[in-house]
Amino acid sequence: MQKLGAACLFILILGASSCKDSFLDVDPQGQQVAGEFWKSEADATKAVNAIYANLRTWENVAFPALVIESTPADEADKGSTPTDATFFNLFDQFTVGSTEGSLQSFWTGQYRNINFCNQVLDNIPGIQMDETLKNRYLAEAKFVRAYSYFRLVRAYGGVPLRLHVPKDNSEFNLPRSTREEVYAQIEKDLTEAAAVLPTTYPATDKGRATKGAALGMLAKVSMYQQKWSNVLNYTNQVMGMGYALFPDFEKLFRTENENSVESLFEIQAEFVPGNNDANNSQYSQVQGVPGVPAGGWGFNTPSTSLINAFETGDPRRDATILFPGETTPQGDKIPTTVPNIGYNQKSYVPFSRFVSGNQGAEQNIRVLRFADILLMNAEAANELGNPGQALTSLNRVRARARGNAAGVLPDVTTTDKTALRNAIWHERHVELALESDRYFDVIRQGRGAEVFGTKGWKANKNEVWPVPQQEIDLSGSLLTQNPGY
Repeated sequence: MQKLGAACLFILILGASSCKDSFLDVDPQGQQVAGEFWKSEADATKAVNAIYANLRTWENVAFPALVIESTPADEADKGSTPTDATFFNLFDQFTVGSTEGSLQSFWTGQYRNINFCNQVLDNIPGIQMDETLKNRYLAEAKFVRAYSYFRLVRAYGGVPLRLHVPKDNSEFNLPRSTREEVYAQIEKDLTEAAAVLPTTYPATDKGRATKGAALGMLAKVSMYQQKWSNVLNYTNQVMGMGYALFPDFEKLFRTENENSVESLFEIQAEFVPGNNDANNSQYSQVQGVPGVPAGGWGFNTPSTSLINAFETGDPRRDATILFPGETTPQGDKIPTTVPNIGYNQKSYVPFSRFVSGNQGAEQNIRVLRFADILLMNAEAANELGNPGQALTSLNRVRARARGNAAGVLPDVTTTDKTALRNAIWHERHVELALESDRYFDVIRQGRGAEVFGTKGWKANKNEVWPVPQQEIDLSGSLLTQNPGY
């Protein structure tokens, strides 16, 4: 993080809760200076809640996250109008330079998450409090730290590994660790978290990191390193923990079905009247339908390529994309006059739930769900020479997708390794569309030039984004730039 992070080292409460009713509730007056903090179990609770609150900020879920993790893929376009937020095009066309602001914002957002986690990990061990709760809080912090480092290593490659709050100036300026070192630390944090985290929580704590979330994230991290035996092991464990596919794909993404039986981890969001610290998620707002009072800004829109990727009759097509002129299952008419060919229906909040201010602030962001676990299990099983298990897991996802629609999405039956691999990759494309997986999925599959080449993507360069120039400058050039930038 270098010197950029110094300003936030002792920012403790970013919308943190007093946890009187739920860890999502935010007390805007509940901000304390560091010298008066870290005294009690209540302080520990506030600090851990601050970690979760920070996950829904602009850098984590809005423009910076979308331009790094979603829009550059073949499944998404910039959206809005041609003259609005034209910097999106720099990412979508792979012409971005190291001084572009969203590169810095995404980097800063992830290291702010990590800073909050490090404060918890450094300070909670010294608090006299319930030991079981203490250990759980430390495990939750390790999970979120691992999640943020995973986002960083996918985006930039090797990054500085900051595992403690700097004690003096000598600890501010760290060099980049290697990609392998970052992944090793992610695995360590997730393994330690999985050993401690509970499988479930009571209603007031629903949404916190669980054992299943840690194991599922371990599977994903292993998949990106092609550690197929680990992927199979972790996904098999998750598949035995009681998760299931929510029966209705479209309803899965509505606010009333947040934290469902399919959810391993979601970034929690909630609308609390009069409390802007709680209502700060703009994930739905920036992707919502423009030109209607309860809509949004219209960015990160589905592409023609995505529309054409769905098999004939696949119900997920209409459940994923809001088309001009359609009426949603919730009764909202999408105007024909909107400027784009469609919008992200997974981020859609029905217009009837509109409140003045931030459209869709209550919409959780689905980070990891059981369908992804099944598809990772299928891919690992196929790579390890077990097509039978691969087909079983793959076809569970297809069966839920088709529902009662007879004659569509027939079971995949091929046992040819290459054909089955392609079928699994296709299923990931349409099942996880517009959930910020496609871009990095294609790269880790080694298909970047094949899929994104017409957009300007180049091998041996665009596997990662440039390190923000401001970070290099602040480090006195201790940080090095990625090749080609």
